[in-house]
Amino acid sequence: MKYYTKSEHVPNRVSKAIYHKIEELRSKGLLTHELMLYLNLELKSFTDNIGACERIKKTPIPYSYNIFVKKVIFLYVFTMPIGFVQTFGYWAMPIVAIVFYIFSSIELIAEEIEDPFGEDANDLPINQIYETIKLNVTEILE
Repeated sequence: MKYYTKSEHVPNRVSKAIYHKIEELRSKGLLTHELMLYLNLELKSFTDNIGACERIKKTPIPYSYNIFVKKVIFLYVFTMPIGFVQTFGYWAMPIVAIVFYIFSSIELIAEEIEDPFGEDANDLPINQIYETIKLNVTEILE
C-alpha cells in the first residue's frame, strides 16, 4: 500500500504497477505475444479512461453559468404568478411555490453531482467498483 500512497498521482502508479506485472510475467514466459498485445490494448484503454475521468473531475461548471441558471430560475418563478393568477386564482401561490421548489432542487442536485469523485454521500462508489474489478481480474487470472 505504501507504493501507492507515496505517489502524487495514484492512477498512474496503478498503471505503472500493472505494466511492471505484465513485464514480469512476459519475462518468465507466462504470456504469449498475442496476449501481450491484448493486455497492451487493455492498459491503453485503462489509461484513456483515467484521462477521461480526470477531465470530468478537473473541468468545473463555469461560475457564470451557475449564476445565470440561478437568475433564470428566479426570474421565471418571480414572473409565474402574473400569468397564473388569472387562470388559477389563489392556487397560483402554491403552484409557484412547488415549481420553485422543484427548480431549486434540480439546481442543488446539479451542484452536488458536479464532482462525482470523492468521499461525499452522492459520489461514485469508486472503492466498490475497484473491489469488483479486482475480484473479476483475479477470477480471470486463476
